[in-house]
Amino acid sequence: MSDSPADLIITGCTVLVHDDQERIGFEENATIVVRDGVIESVITGAEEAEARQRVDARGQVALPGLVNCHTHAPMVALRGVAEDLPTEEWFNDVVWPIESNLTEKDVELGARLACAEMIRGGVTCFADHYFSMDAVAAVVAECGIRAHLGEAYFSSQGPQGREKSLEFALRRRGAADGRITTTLAPHAPYTVDDADLAATAELAREHGLPVHLHAAENRDQAETSLARHGVTPIEVLRRTGILDTDVLIAHGTGILDRDLPVLRDATGRVAVATAPRGYLKFAWPTTTPVRALHDLGIPVGLATDGAASNNSLDVWESMALTALIQKSTTGDPRWLTSRQALHHATLQSARAVGLGETVGSIAPGRRADIILVDLTGPHTQPVHDLAATLVHSARSSDVRTTIVDGRILMRDRELLTIDVPAVVRELGERTPALLDRGHGRRIQEYDT
Repeated sequence: MSDSPADLIITGCTVLVHDDQERIGFEENATIVVRDGVIESVITGAEEAEARQRVDARGQVALPGLVNCHTHAPMVALRGVAEDLPTEEWFNDVVWPIESNLTEKDVELGARLACAEMIRGGVTCFADHYFSMDAVAAVVAECGIRAHLGEAYFSSQGPQGREKSLEFALRRRGAADGRITTTLAPHAPYTVDDADLAATAELAREHGLPVHLHAAENRDQAETSLARHGVTPIEVLRRTGILDTDVLIAHGTGILDRDLPVLRDATGRVAVATAPRGYLKFAWPTTTPVRALHDLGIPVGLATDGAASNNSLDVWESMALTALIQKSTTGDPRWLTSRQALHHATLQSARAVGLGETVGSIAPGRRADIILVDLTGPHTQPVHDLAATLVHSARSSDVRTTIVDGRILMRDRELLTIDVPAVVRELGERTPALLDRGHGRRIQEYDT
């Protein structure tokens, strides 16, 4: 240990840890020492060393920060504007017409409000797939959160869409003191043609970039793809070379049994992000096949999707819903256990966004992305099974403190890096222009 004062020491907490078999455990009365944004040590008992900042975390549990593995952060500006609609009408009649109005300022304000919501909910990293990504990157740099960013594109934009996605990914990777990682972001196999997907896969290999896209989002998409093209969306990813890259697939509730060997045999690193609240809301008949993917060794990260479909960016809720829906759909109350759900929320989610060696666990050498959760409230007492209390009793509002790269972004529920009232006020002024659909335009057509 260095003789100079540590940057941060957290004392008296119970720490979620992973053993060498990646099982979840808890160490009580622990002290976490942070230096230069990295966890230096996790020890039992008090740490008397000097520190520039100390946090007394008695009665609290320290968890790795949550990762939102697939969202469209700026879409918080559309929260609640397209309710109780089937997927096709949601896109074509409301969301895609409104998105044709988006300005860079709308994206910036939406991203700022989204980051505030996520930091307050214990999310320390998010994977975003949207437009005007430079505006999002600037917000990330300013507010201190970690992000995995991709500039989304459709084939209808011509080659410029793909080129812009690549240019953004190369220019911004490693930005914000390394807190920003980047990805290529074709929208989906139903909006990006095979030639564009193949070109994207080639660019990903050439530049060492991952790919983040929607695929087999729902069963209708899979069946329509089979009827029209004789292949599933996952088989499209194989034939275009996308599965030879490091790829993050959003949703995958339309992954069919015939797709499982295709995913198993992929030569790239495949991960899937699940955002169960939206699937329930759209009344999709199936959910992400978490158990089948688990059996193939494919990490499934937790996500919220955008707040226009999910209404919130609450990854804590995604964790609980994933556990419950898996029990229901598999007919097995032993799956997912609370410990397995916590594994999805931490290490698996970090792996899904390519940060499995950097964040996702509280251990020496990892970046100090840490949240402190207060379990003293009546709804979390008494604690007979700590994992179950965290997953099924605690809420995102029980997060007291959020730390990214060793920097405290929220302390005792007070946000330190974002002025929420100012953002809400400015967003409110822009809302009428944003919601206007009288022009009859839309950025894309949903036809699956």
